[in-house]
Amino acid sequence: MIARIFVWLILLIVLPDLYLDWQYLRRHPRFTLKKRVLWWLPCIVMLVYTVALASIKNFVPTDLRWLSAYLSLVGVIVMPKAVFAFCSAIGLWWARRHHLRVNRGNIIGAVGAVITVILFIYSITIGPRQFTVRHVDLTLKDLPKAFDGYRIVQFSDAHIGSFNHVMDHCLERNIDSVIAARPDMICFTGDLQNLQPGELQLHAKDLRRLATFSKGRVPVISVLGNHDYSYYVGGSEAHQREVERQMVEMQKSLGWRLLRNENMPIVRGRDTLWIAGEEWGEIPKAKRCPNRSDLRKTLRGIPKKAFTIVLQHNPKMWDLHILPESKAQLTLAGHTHAGQIELFGLRPTMLSYKEDYGLYENSGRYLYVSCGWSGAFPCRLGATPEIVVITLHRGDSAQ
Repeated sequence: MIARIFVWLILLIVLPDLYLDWQYLRRHPRFTLKKRVLWWLPCIVMLVYTVALASIKNFVPTDLRWLSAYLSLVGVIVMPKAVFAFCSAIGLWWARRHHLRVNRGNIIGAVGAVITVILFIYSITIGPRQFTVRHVDLTLKDLPKAFDGYRIVQFSDAHIGSFNHVMDHCLERNIDSVIAARPDMICFTGDLQNLQPGELQLHAKDLRRLATFSKGRVPVISVLGNHDYSYYVGGSEAHQREVERQMVEMQKSLGWRLLRNENMPIVRGRDTLWIAGEEWGEIPKAKRCPNRSDLRKTLRGIPKKAFTIVLQHNPKMWDLHILPESKAQLTLAGHTHAGQIELFGLRPTMLSYKEDYGLYENSGRYLYVSCGWSGAFPCRLGATPEIVVITLHRGDSAQ
């Protein structure tokens, strides 16, 4: 994770200190060489920390507390300093251009730095503990009559390890909310773990409730996300295969129906709809997360005119091949976490995902991208953890 943005992190850590040292410290008579060395000490510590995290084989450290501590330091030290330095530099340029004696950028930067710290503290304390139940009503002309009013509850990107010992009560609340929504079917669209299936042991009983509260009458259908494979775990191929096998067995032990490029019918009266679960897809093929998707295999055996719902962790696959290569009327996805930050309707994931969060429509076919429950680093600012209750209506009966 850190290795992917290593260069940007180094620049973010070093450039503000270079600017502040050049513009202020070296000119101030009270800042002796010793004091300047002390000023640079946090920067040096962060550089060493960054190099250490970027050097590990795993995507993130096995003990996520190292990552959480690092990102917390970035949030309360590096980012505020960067905000101040940026505003100060702009203000300095403006003051010199207009021959002003006062650099107003310093004032703006100081206020911005304080706001940055406040928002960051909010994002790691209050933000991840918030929760919303979103309701979506879809009118679909091809929906079988018996499924008019059918309720699907989707949740995604649980990252259970991020709840352990810190937000246990939040996970219990989330599961209670899924059950309270009175679903006819529950769909999970990937990323149950961060790294290892062992993360789930603490909450296996709660997760099992999703399949047992209705005595098996409400199916729990799931697919794997990129974190559910062994992509982010170091070690031999045999070890990685074992980690993946454990995740598959864990989901089966929860009573969930895991679909891996396969499908299953859901029968109601005389009518049937089909649930197809496609494995992780990434095109072009990513180095760390190779493409596992096979849409042809996923849809094999489904009648041509059948009403089909596709579960796929990566929403990019909707445009890439689900829309052009199938007739699936509804696709459910996750993966993006809505960037875990949303301010004034803007999210960082908008830069790399055409469909990054919420409901999308194309010629009467729909995609819903969930922002999930958590992440490897559980921070949330505006992108509130959610479940979505999707109620299906026939075109001739919806109000």
